[in-house]
Amino acid sequence: MSNKPTFDVILRHGTIVDGSGNPAFAADVAIRADRLVEIGSLEYARGLREIDVSGLVVAPGFIDVHTHDDAALIARPDMLPKLTQGVTTVIGGNCGISGAPYSRPGEPPDLLRLVFKSDGLVAASFDEYLRKVADASPAVNAAFLTGHTTLRMQVMGKELSRVATGAEITKMRELLEECLQQGSLGLSTGLFYPPARAATTEEVIELGGPLSDHQGLYVTHMRDEADKVTESIEESLHIGRAIGAAVIISHHKCMGRRNFGRSVGTLRQLEEASNHQSVAWDVYPYTAGSSVLNEELVALSSKTLITWCDPRPEFCGRDLDELAAQLGCTSHEAVSKLTPAGAVYFMMDEDDVTRILCSSKAMIGSDGLPEDHHPHPRLWGTFPRVLGRYVRERQLMTLEEAVYRMTGLAASQFNLNDRGRIKVGNFADLCIFDPQTVIDNATFERPTRPAIGIRYAFVNGRLALEDGVPTRLRAGRVLRRESQHRCSDAG
Repeated sequence: MSNKPTFDVILRHGTIVDGSGNPAFAADVAIRADRLVEIGSLEYARGLREIDVSGLVVAPGFIDVHTHDDAALIARPDMLPKLTQGVTTVIGGNCGISGAPYSRPGEPPDLLRLVFKSDGLVAASFDEYLRKVADASPAVNAAFLTGHTTLRMQVMGKELSRVATGAEITKMRELLEECLQQGSLGLSTGLFYPPARAATTEEVIELGGPLSDHQGLYVTHMRDEADKVTESIEESLHIGRAIGAAVIISHHKCMGRRNFGRSVGTLRQLEEASNHQSVAWDVYPYTAGSSVLNEELVALSSKTLITWCDPRPEFCGRDLDELAAQLGCTSHEAVSKLTPAGAVYFMMDEDDVTRILCSSKAMIGSDGLPEDHHPHPRLWGTFPRVLGRYVRERQLMTLEEAVYRMTGLAASQFNLNDRGRIKVGNFADLCIFDPQTVIDNATFERPTRPAIGIRYAFVNGRLALEDGVPTRLRAGRVLRRESQHRCSDAG
């Protein structure tokens, strides 16, 4: 009988990129239960399961810091679009849209329909929503922000085209406080969108007051990412300073041809601000964005593709200009005929995208919309695209730097306790991939094709992806913000 120490899993002969940004190194990795317990030469040990990962990179599981997976985690808990990318943790509740607190009768209205297609997926309290996610047993971990738009809809009903009254702000503030006590990471806003656009800077500051006591985050889809992008950055930074909260700029970009190149200035603005306050940003590696069908965004875009369309679902995946010709109207008139709908907008410059990707505090977020009938390919391809296109092919950053943006930096900014690093004692969330072949496979024509080169994924020590194929093990956990301002398992 062997006297060798026994672990549940040993990954042998891998190249470790540990999520710190430090150089890769060769080592074995041992897992026991849900934790990483040994890293190094483990010839002296045996595993109940041993996997030879020679030639592969062993990295922390990727953290998708900007998602709209809030409903998908409940309705489709296998989470295939994320798991097949090596993503093991997602952050939901972005752009002001969250699953709680919302208790008004009927189907979710307006912007909430971008994420929630039925009322059974939202909840009156943050705690109740987290229980729904936990009961679904998703394949990946999930943590959530509280959405400003959701707060407005809950408190103000349909009267959203005005500034909130003092009493309404007080009620929203009380609801945010309750959410933070129940584990919310912070407050997200979507000030670009009509449900929240009427809100003043002062409204956001006043209702966001509880963030300071809980060290919650202020995460924002800014008021303008086009002509007034610098003013919107300053508003976001001002809100963070006034509240006393760390700021995260969502999907930083410069929209519209006349704004191409402005990332030189916006990044300088953010870098200078980071000397005085906590600020970071996320980005997706595409020159096209996606949202609801909106005339302002159509005007900024060189091309628009329909992603979902309630009046004419057969139009999904089609070009708006072609549809307008088919309908015998202008593109402007077609927008009115097709709404409510969603779209992909080609409206950014590749140089801006790469400049933002390589900037100091840039994390990676897919911003995918899993409820879209014909989604943007970022839903299935974001993380492998960074590794394949921007690291291996274009060599714009090192592999260690890219993995750091996807893991260690993300875990640090979102206070995810014991995740984002390959370190003894941390949770065994891992992505094992082939650095020579990893690449996105989803396209704008075929947006749901899984990525190539992601070989294995472990979530809390359980093998969730094997030889690129999802297993039936769904070991994801709901993560709550603890009183000491770190994230822990909700249980």
